[in-house]
Amino acid sequence: MDNHLLQEVSEEKDLGVFISDNLKPAKQCQESYCKASKALRITARTISFKDKDILLKLYKSLVRPHLEYGVSAWSPYYSKDKVLIERVQIVSPE
Repeated sequence: MDNHLLQEVSEEKDLGVFISDNLKPAKQCQESYCKASKALRITARTISFKDKDILLKLYKSLVRPHLEYGVSAWSPYYSKDKVLIERVQIVSPE
């Protein structure tokens, strides 16, 4: 481009979604899992009144968005990626 050599990268983050050179969503699944798990742990640690309705609303507003953001772009199709994402949902209050 304009007589400049472009650097080759193996992955790129665009609008919060990781895109790898082989188009596998493993990195995005790992990042989503980490963010959602962290939000779930913080919620569980800081909320002392554990009413089901309150926990469900907190889960839907603080945890689930990390799992669903940009899912149409990185939709996991490997079972290992699906299991990783479902690990967060298993311990959820739903």
